[in-house]
Amino acid sequence: MANNIKLKVWGDFACFSRPEMKVERVSYDVITPSAARGVFEAIFWRPQIKWIIHRIYVLNPIQHTNIRRNEIDTKISLKGKTGIAATLKKQEKTPGILAENHRQQRAALILKDVCYGIEAQMQIIDTSEKDGSTLKNPESKFFNMFMRRARKGQYFHHPYLGNREFPAHFELVDSFPPCPAELKGTKDLGLMLHDIHFTQITSTHFVENANPYFFHAIMKNGIIDIPKISIQ
Repeated sequence: MANNIKLKVWGDFACFSRPEMKVERVSYDVITPSAARGVFEAIFWRPQIKWIIHRIYVLNPIQHTNIRRNEIDTKISLKGKTGIAATLKKQEKTPGILAENHRQQRAALILKDVCYGIEAQMQIIDTSEKDGSTLKNPESKFFNMFMRRARKGQYFHHPYLGNREFPAHFELVDSFPPCPAELKGTKDLGLMLHDIHFTQITSTHFVENANPYFFHAIMKNGIIDIPKISIQ
């Protein structure tokens, strides 16, 4: 497989929230493909490439823990008289939320002491530059750029495990260790979020027409094969 990359990712805590849980956060048992893609994009991203996740290796036993933390019960709206677009257009004030008026304490069921192996591939989706020129040998160019950054531990923003308060550490590897004895055999993880496809409405936001895609996750000896999705 061309430009096949193996990345080991680990952290103290992780939370890959199930979308069906509306109030309290409940994590999937393992990292989702979209969260795995986010780790790669944190290290290296270009508009001409797309990261395809092929396999996820669960390298530590699955452990849960409970926490309580402060969150806010609202978000800044985009539209309306007090929304971001109208506020910025009038240039009267910076849109924001007074946290003291909207703070709520919520429980979360999260993962602890996580470690994953992610097998991914870089796909070229565009070969054009901003000036209209065409990239020469973009796959080799971008692949080498990613490898240099990953070996040095560089990133555009710190990769995280579901939530930004749960930072992820990473390193390039040639192979992954065998799964723990607790993960031997086959485990049905149920429906899992694969990714969310955003339709571009304007040049400034992607907030509408967010289409989620799910797949039936089966873990065999600690390995989850990620199917390809057909975006309509």
